[in-house]
Amino acid sequence: MTTKKPARPSVARSRGAQIKKTAPQAGTVRVAAIQMASGPNVPANLSEAEQLIELAVDAGARLVVLPEFFCLMAMKNADVVKAREADGHGPIQNFLSRMAKKHKIWLIGGSVPLEASVANKVRNSCLVYDERGKRIARYDKIHLFGLDLGNEHYQESELIEPGDRVVVVNSPFGRIGLSICYDLRFPELYRSMPDVDLIVVPSAFTATTGRAHFETLARARAIENLAYVVAPAQGGYHLSGRETHGDSMIVDPWGVVLDRLPRGSGVVIANLNPAYKASLRTSLPALKHRFIQCGEIEVEVAERRSPNRRETK
Repeated sequence: MTTKKPARPSVARSRGAQIKKTAPQAGTVRVAAIQMASGPNVPANLSEAEQLIELAVDAGARLVVLPEFFCLMAMKNADVVKAREADGHGPIQNFLSRMAKKHKIWLIGGSVPLEASVANKVRNSCLVYDERGKRIARYDKIHLFGLDLGNEHYQESELIEPGDRVVVVNSPFGRIGLSICYDLRFPELYRSMPDVDLIVVPSAFTATTGRAHFETLARARAIENLAYVVAPAQGGYHLSGRETHGDSMIVDPWGVVLDRLPRGSGVVIANLNPAYKASLRTSLPALKHRFIQCGEIEVEVAERRSPNRRETK
């Protein structure tokens, strides 16, 4: 299948810039992915995130997704541990709740460092808030990135305690599957998610691995699951010396990149069309043709109006 020429991003990046407010099409929902190049100062990152959320809302977004560790790209692991919050309490979580309630949007806080079971680690947690500012779901990153390539060395297991539960969310926009960055390389995670309409992948891919694989993986997950993929990312140079790839994108269920932002802070936005997704699944019912199943994987299904429950696929 040929790749559609990437659309020119619809929201201006620079602070104070005017936004082209294109009306959503009937029967669609407007979704935004925010790209940042976060630094080591949490209040400064939250301030920038607030401005970008406002840009997305002004452009009509009803669901906004922030990148991995939008609140902190630290100089060293100890700084992340110092900034971690107890589950349900802390300035970062309060910020997410306040933004969701203020703008009456669903807001996915790409990931936030939360307390782990050991003193020197964190949980890398994706948090979902509804338009009332109420937290609906939490997903802890399962797959931890490790790379030893030339001068690049990363070992997330030194800082992060992995999660062990797949999480999907029933929302007004359909069923959302939650994942974070390195999870994108593991298709069995998404195959275990029952009937997801939208997959979110807040990320901070390295420049090296991102250039090689980020678009390919994001489009592959959309195609094989016949679902939309919203992939906000860190994109640029960080004070720690790290360079992240960026290229935040929204991909449709046919694998077409609807909008993207190569580098720098800004907003990627697109209309999600449930009827289009449904028509593709009718025309190409690949999800019904699966022969090999994932086995018994426990999935937590989060809903707004009822306590979290678990279902086994």
